[in-house]
Amino acid sequence: MRVRVFASIGLAAFVLAASAGNAQQGTRGGEWRYHGGDLGSTKYAPLDQINAGNVARLRIAWRRPAVDASILQRNPNVKYNRDFRATPILVDGVLFTSDGVGLIEAFDPGTGRTIWVEQPFADERMAPNPSATRGIGYWSQGNDKRIFVIRGENLVVLDAKTGKPVANWGESGRVNLKRALGPRATAYSSSSGPQVCGDVVMTGGNMSDRPEVKLQVPGDVQAFDVRTGKPRWTFHVIPRAGEFGSDTWEKDSASYTGMANLWSLISADEQLGIAYFPLTSPTNDMYGGQRLGNNLFSDSIVAVKCATGERLWYFQTVHHDLWDYDNPAAPILADINVNGRPIKAVVQLTKQGFAFVFDRVTGQPVWPIEERPVPTSTTPGERTSPTQPFPTQPAPFERQGVTENDLIDFTPDLKRQALDLVKQYKLGPMFTPPTVAGNGVKGTVQLPGSVGGADWQSGAFDPETGILYVQSITAPFVADLVKGDPRATDLDYVPGLRAYPAGPQGLPLLKPPYGRITAINLNTGDTLWQVANGDGPRNHPLLKGLNLPPLGNPGRASPLLTKTLLFVGEGDLIMARAGSRLPPEMPVEISPGAGGKKFRAFDKKTGAVLWEMELPSGTTGVPMTYMHQGKQFIVVPVGSADRDPEFVALSLP
Repeated sequence: MRVRVFASIGLAAFVLAASAGNAQQGTRGGEWRYHGGDLGSTKYAPLDQINAGNVARLRIAWRRPAVDASILQRNPNVKYNRDFRATPILVDGVLFTSDGVGLIEAFDPGTGRTIWVEQPFADERMAPNPSATRGIGYWSQGNDKRIFVIRGENLVVLDAKTGKPVANWGESGRVNLKRALGPRATAYSSSSGPQVCGDVVMTGGNMSDRPEVKLQVPGDVQAFDVRTGKPRWTFHVIPRAGEFGSDTWEKDSASYTGMANLWSLISADEQLGIAYFPLTSPTNDMYGGQRLGNNLFSDSIVAVKCATGERLWYFQTVHHDLWDYDNPAAPILADINVNGRPIKAVVQLTKQGFAFVFDRVTGQPVWPIEERPVPTSTTPGERTSPTQPFPTQPAPFERQGVTENDLIDFTPDLKRQALDLVKQYKLGPMFTPPTVAGNGVKGTVQLPGSVGGADWQSGAFDPETGILYVQSITAPFVADLVKGDPRATDLDYVPGLRAYPAGPQGLPLLKPPYGRITAINLNTGDTLWQVANGDGPRNHPLLKGLNLPPLGNPGRASPLLTKTLLFVGEGDLIMARAGSRLPPEMPVEISPGAGGKKFRAFDKKTGAVLWEMELPSGTTGVPMTYMHQGKQFIVVPVGSADRDPEFVALSLP
């Protein structure tokens, strides 16, 4: 067993030159300037007007639709995505957000009333199914205040005071992001948004992971000058010939493999001048016979200089990914103290249910990370990595792998039915490879699944106590491969349906909890408490009369942390289809009963529920909080398949 840490030449000199001060930890001045509250994505605000003594008095202060009425009047036929993932930022007394169709809106934080709405460019056409990005970027110098957003193929910059494009930036206020990816790129998209660090604005991408074609486009990271829009640097997420890491792709497979996207959110330490990229899986994300090797920089956390894009260090959290185990969450910056030693740390939460903790300057693990043997693949042409990295601390915050002991057992009859059902699947520990469907086997039950563990909602960190809070999903899926049809693909095998493995009579296949919240002390690496997040799927005839504890809700929800409270929603069923390749007309869930309308306040010390409210729909984005005219507000993005999305603002009377 060995620890793997990788650092570039010249890091030692950079460490000596780095600022000795602490990075911003939490919001300041009652504002919320970044998607995650601060550049370190802590989702922490040191506000306490709303506290355990009065949280029960919270009520809805205002509601605002995801798309301003003026936009819908001009485009009456637009049908936008109800999976509303946007989180507003609050700067200088104004809320800004990417709206339901990807335009920027500015509105009053006390009432939700419109201040201005961005107008599309003259040649811009509304996408067939437009949607919000998760976040937007902000930069200012004196009276020059700018908003950055990714829409379609373009990075757009607006004057924050007027909502008008900054005419002398890029090409009249925008730059094309597809162009630099080369002729292979037929399209470009980003679901998350840009991040500003110093005088550069950085963008990732969400290149297609469709499995049918071997020749794909890498999701390279691009950076531009915040003042001019001129390109500053590009980071190749899949190394080109002769670049560091290219030898981890056998038979020149780096030349045609795509993805390894930075589709999630970027974190940064402006004092150190370092940005942290959570990179994801390469194509094909369940079969890698055409890309043998460890495949850098897929599934890696990479630290680069904001100013130049120079790689400082990296760590690969999954070698030769076959499980769609993207690094889905923005790395969390945490200043901690371990055994009396202060450490500037960065935490990468994963779908596997791990919290990888590193010194964010050097890349050294805070606690040892071991390479442990894992199962090998039986798929023809495939060669799995013989080992995968396992942190020794903190302990996993999710269940990993499936045995018969993990099956639902509320009653002996349900357990017998579950045992019969799993005969059609392959079970095993985490990193058991996908299985070719056939001969009575439908695939491997993978736990966590591709939307299990931590997802893009990430966690929240309290800089005053050193405690990390993680909301996670205990959600399996069936990792199934089918033989590639040469009339449609040049791959030997492609993913199948990747469906949720149904349990007895519509119940989950596995034991609860199906969604949970975990508190981890990052100064010691110890788990402090773990509780189910919500009641879970209990409205079933077979469960009547059973005295069951809270079962936990497997919805994608994000934590919001204040000085006194932890707020977490339940997600919504509309978010449950991601990761599946089932046709839209076929119902699929992360788990039966996924999502819910409840929004709760938890005791930070114990995990006890102190208050809950039913919102109009389930939470779909990251909640945020701020002070405005002496009053604390909490704004929650909500949406559902049967309700238009909106922002709901809560405050005390």
